[in-house]
Amino acid sequence: MSSRHDLFLAFVLHRREYGNTSLLLEILGAGQGRCAAIAKGARRPRQTASALLQPFQPLWLAMTGRGEVRTLTVVEEAGAPLRLQGAALLAGFYLNELLLRMLARHDPHDALFVFYQSTLSHLAEDGDLETALRHFECRLLAELGYGLRLDRVVDDGEPVAAEAVYVYERERGPCRPSGPARGPRVSGATLLALAHDEPLAGEQRREARTLLRHVLEPHLGDRPLKSRELYRRWFAAEPIDEK
Repeated sequence: MSSRHDLFLAFVLHRREYGNTSLLLEILGAGQGRCAAIAKGARRPRQTASALLQPFQPLWLAMTGRGEVRTLTVVEEAGAPLRLQGAALLAGFYLNELLLRMLARHDPHDALFVFYQSTLSHLAEDGDLETALRHFECRLLAELGYGLRLDRVVDDGEPVAAEAVYVYERERGPCRPSGPARGPRVSGATLLALAHDEPLAGEQRREARTLLRHVLEPHLGDRPLKSRELYRRWFAAEPIDEK
């Protein structure tokens, strides 16, 4: 039996049915990173685990096993579920899909786990979705060693000027426009807002979506993100899917 010391805080990123009565889960756990686990018998009648093992529900979990896929031994509620609705719900699914695509298994990123939890809370409070998503993308890239250069110009090392416009080259950073553009044009004000975790407003939101999509593209592969497709179907008038 697992002791209280074996428990770790976690969120379910994705779940699907496994066998006749079980669930196969992708989990993000504190001290664990992204990992796969089976919840045996979770779909049996009168079992409470299936209702708890949902995205955006804080959980205390314990696992056993040493292989690629572990087995859950404890599932406990660690707080009220984060109530995401409408565009905020799709934003949450987008965060989960980013983590599934970009995080290697069994590679803990505890600072990112904390930031993920705080971002979900922000989304649940009907906060600024655009700013929250862009800052999470920047934090994720930085955690994985692909942090964006945002406050210095590549050409000469000078500080980025809020009133200037730059071309952001994926492998280098902000460059002064000259010759054929090898990246999106973005204002210095947008770059500095991202660098200092400040709110994005007006045109900055469009620029930041375009910039982060450009930078994330090689890390996400060729398969379209399902969360973007869901948004196109349900909320086509909103800008979130243009990220």
